[in-house]
Amino acid sequence: MNKLIGTTIKLAMAVTLLTAGGQVMAAGDAAAGKAKAATCAGCHGANGISGNNLWPNLAGQKAGYLTKQIKAFRDGQRNDPMMSSMVKTLSDQDAENLGAYYADMK
Repeated sequence: MNKLIGTTIKLAMAVTLLTAGGQVMAAGDAAAGKAKAATCAGCHGANGISGNNLWPNLAGQKAGYLTKQIKAFRDGQRNDPMMSSMVKTLSDQDAENLGAYYADMK
């Protein structure tokens, strides 16, 4: 019985760690994100640092934040003609991968 309770507590802790605000946190693949990031470099820089004050630096941002913003532009919750057109074909996994890639940068 004690072993069952211990296992149940460990499982509950794991679920808690994997969720935030009721949403399951998915892990992105930074290597896959790097492959997708080639089109981002034109505005956000090859190293995630933009050369233009109008466009944000992406390097070192939190993965969850970047993923959320990419999805918001894609889904029309945020509106910017350039960004919306750049991300319109990205899947949720693509957004997570890009978030992981830029989050890993310094």
